[in-house]
Amino acid sequence: MHIEAPENYGPEDKNFDDDGRAKRTGTWLTASAHIITAVIGSGVLSLAWAIAQMGWVAGPAVLFAFSFITYFTSTLLADCYRSPDPVHGKRNYTYSEVVRANLGGRKFQLCGLAQYINLVGVTIGYTITASISMVAVKRSNCFHKQGHNVKCSVSNNPFMIIFACIQIVLCQIPNFHELSWLSIVAAVMSFAYSSIGLGLSIAKVAGGGHVTTSLTGVQIGVDVTAIEKVWKMFQAIGDIAFAYAFSNVLIEIQDTLKSSPPENRIMKRASLIGILTTTLFYVLCGTLGYAAFGNHAPGNFLTGFGFYEPFWLIDFANVCIAVHLIGAYQVFVQPIFGFVEGQSKQKWPDSKFVNGEHAMNIPLYGSYNVNYFRVIWRSGYVIITAIIAMLFPFFNDFLGLIGSLSFYPLTVYFPIEMYIKKTKMERWSFTWTWLKILSWACLVISIISAAGSIQGLAQSLKKYEPFKGEQ
Repeated sequence: MHIEAPENYGPEDKNFDDDGRAKRTGTWLTASAHIITAVIGSGVLSLAWAIAQMGWVAGPAVLFAFSFITYFTSTLLADCYRSPDPVHGKRNYTYSEVVRANLGGRKFQLCGLAQYINLVGVTIGYTITASISMVAVKRSNCFHKQGHNVKCSVSNNPFMIIFACIQIVLCQIPNFHELSWLSIVAAVMSFAYSSIGLGLSIAKVAGGGHVTTSLTGVQIGVDVTAIEKVWKMFQAIGDIAFAYAFSNVLIEIQDTLKSSPPENRIMKRASLIGILTTTLFYVLCGTLGYAAFGNHAPGNFLTGFGFYEPFWLIDFANVCIAVHLIGAYQVFVQPIFGFVEGQSKQKWPDSKFVNGEHAMNIPLYGSYNVNYFRVIWRSGYVIITAIIAMLFPFFNDFLGLIGSLSFYPLTVYFPIEMYIKKTKMERWSFTWTWLKILSWACLVISIISAAGSIQGLAQSLKKYEPFKGEQ
């Protein structure tokens, strides 16, 4: 994400920090709130399904394991914000800057590749999820009017086109900071639909009714075959990994903290509070969702129609999801735009097409500077991601794949490698050995969960009817 270089003020100026930027005022409380806001999102919708694949024992255990690993590696990352000294060293403002300062060259390039693959995957995933939620509103009203046994088939594609059109307009806003209001709205929507889903699950459990649950989840020979059970468990691990894939933003959050007490100490406290709160929320959503629906828990418990009534509340929750993802899409796509446009300006500094700004009067808005390259490139990106989403409109499979691909490199590998290098840890020492074991174990888990998600995508493609959408 592009950050403009500040004027150079002296460290003695009380209004500015040691790097010349405006005095940071963040505390452990604000950082905890940022972490909770960043983590709780569309990943929560698939947790009931994920728990159903693994059961009462393995499901919560995997959730707790991911939360512990995420917290542990976030503490390692907190010590890398400043380099070389974690308290008095030079600040690094983004995740990729931290990797460059601590690991350098080739690994910095690998980090950038992993980050941008993750960002592109998330924008495709959000297009899928938003369209499914829009379809769910239409289907919910159909079920309410015509009865729960009516098929009410609706295609996802028109709603993906609507979502893409909205994004094309929002993408023309040139500066990321001008979208801060959209991020606030998105955070409110995220908590709203997550809380509605949790409340509906509690109401369904309290209302009684028999559902089948077990210690091991879906039953072989009853719900699935043995091989399907294995693949779905792998995919469920990927879905949980997606729910915890937020390491990208931790350095940016730490960069908001005031420098006394030391940022790394405050960030570790904020990470503990944020991840504990999030894990409690996830466990409640996952386990209560499983208790409500049993082994037949839908992949997305607000669009899979485990709930039919009150239909207006289901509609409101799905509208909240769509609004949240409109804002979240912009948060994830802006760094991609900034990178491509920055590289293009460096490569073609004299090109009027790339660099020229053309004033244009817009009614009710006033003067707006249009850059032809920005309009074509950003619109083209949104259109391409929407087309890919139309080809693979499968919520659980795609979320699992994104989680698998991003969790290991960004949450585990780079924080561990940076910590080892920063502390000049001796090879084959006890700490070095168990950190490497943790890293390799997480790599294996990521590979098998990615394989499960890819197999799920392949199976879903065989059954997919493009004009009816994913049901």
